[in-house]
Amino acid sequence: MTKRSFPAEGVAVLLLVLANGSTPRSSATTTSVIVQGKDTRELVALVEKVGGEVTHELDIIDAVAANLTREQYESMAASTAVRRIEPNRALLVAAKKGAPAATAQVNAAPSSAVALLGPGAADALGLTGRGVTVAVLDTGVRTWIELRNDRAGDTRLLAQYDAIAGREISSISNSDGSGHGTHVAAIAVSSETSTYAGIAPDAGLVAVRAFGANGEGSYADVIRGLDWVVANKDRLGIRVVNLSFSARARSRYWEDPVNRAVMRAWQAGIVVVASAGNTGPDPMTIGVPGNVPYVITVGAMTDSYTPADPSDDRLTTFSAAGPTAERFVKPDVVAPGGHMTALMHSATAIAEAHREFHTQGRYFTMSGTSQSAAVVTGTVALMLEHEPALTPDDVKCRLMAGAHPAVNSDGTLAYTVFQQGAGLVNAHDAVFNSASGCANPGMDIQRDLDGTEHYAGPVRKTEDGSYYIEGMDGSLWSGSVLWHDSFLWSDSMLWHDSFLWSDSMLWHDSFLWSDSVLWHDSFLWSDSMLWHDSFLWSDSIAINVWVAEE
Repeated sequence: MTKRSFPAEGVAVLLLVLANGSTPRSSATTTSVIVQGKDTRELVALVEKVGGEVTHELDIIDAVAANLTREQYESMAASTAVRRIEPNRALLVAAKKGAPAATAQVNAAPSSAVALLGPGAADALGLTGRGVTVAVLDTGVRTWIELRNDRAGDTRLLAQYDAIAGREISSISNSDGSGHGTHVAAIAVSSETSTYAGIAPDAGLVAVRAFGANGEGSYADVIRGLDWVVANKDRLGIRVVNLSFSARARSRYWEDPVNRAVMRAWQAGIVVVASAGNTGPDPMTIGVPGNVPYVITVGAMTDSYTPADPSDDRLTTFSAAGPTAERFVKPDVVAPGGHMTALMHSATAIAEAHREFHTQGRYFTMSGTSQSAAVVTGTVALMLEHEPALTPDDVKCRLMAGAHPAVNSDGTLAYTVFQQGAGLVNAHDAVFNSASGCANPGMDIQRDLDGTEHYAGPVRKTEDGSYYIEGMDGSLWSGSVLWHDSFLWSDSMLWHDSFLWSDSMLWHDSFLWSDSVLWHDSFLWSDSMLWHDSFLWSDSIAINVWVAEE
């Protein structure tokens, strides 16, 4: 396949490349695609004009999903109303399964998660997320009473939306056949008073089902779910959305349709929390939508089954690492994501496939950045309860400012900034610090979405493949776990309890991306695809790639 850079402006349409030079089996064969333009209604009319079938109207990104034949695709691609056409990528809950570790333990991990968030999480802070609604876009939820009601017994499951069917459903319906969505939601907001309490037990909950019982879904379903969340944010009080899925990036961050929907949600005032992905520990493994520079991207750490002993806490081996292709440092923070125990019905797909991790008839133990993202989502609800006027940028700034990095006995960082970001989230310090202006400085999300400006981060790459941050000495990473030398900011300060980010630190003066801004190895995206019965990618997006317990 040929490789070429996408044009910065105008129509960016993926090339049709026939496998082995062959022709499609039938000219009537259709493929599901996402067509982006300037106006959804105009695109609907265009699809109908060429004889295609519109399956999703995606106003959030001025797009439609449609079933098109090759001839219809070519007609659409020639229209000036079309900005970009690409495959409606398949989505899976479990892209691959690995055998669970033989020594895995079922442990009361949520209690350790709360403890690891720092002294004063949830009740001790006097904060429980009340008045803040969390949306979980996942496989739906099982309507356990702990998810339906808050601790006072009042209804807090405010709505459920089925993005696959395109309709709102009864809030008392059990919409989760997988178990993943219930598990994630319970970590964030379960109202239990036992060991398995959620981080924000009185927060409102909205469940958006974009993945089926066996983990199936699509880009179009996820985007339609995000569209509904943004459209209903004021009615339901939605302030934060949890996205515990990840896929390999196949384009620059601002071109990916899911990423564009995520950026719209952030712009609309919704804090977006995304998992880093379970494809680590190698560099440049952060997936979509965690590679969006604006949002909060979360990696995973584990307490090694000793919640009372922080000396053996470590980064999980599966947690994806940065930098991103556009040179941004990711993840932004890490949170507990090893052996997390939370609600999951025994009759769901994940629980049935891994019965050894199901206990007491209602709980399941699972590891992943999906779970660590849920911890941060709950923490954000506490922050917004404490100070409702915070913007998404404010929340990200304070969350990172209050994080605690893993350091060695000599004070040097135990993991690179590309692996742990600002460090382990601390609920107390996230809530009560007053940092401001330190997230996404110099970046204009509207200009990014318009195509007027795009941005790249401060990370650079040497000829030998090492990554470093421009202007910083001793920050090379050649794929090993630890820094070769200690990483120090320009003022020689490490992240300690009193450390606050400022504009003079990492994300200062993000610069304009142009086609001439490339890695030293002239990194370029492939803009080709295969045309058969469907567009083919070598991988799929996943809510959770099953990993052994850590």
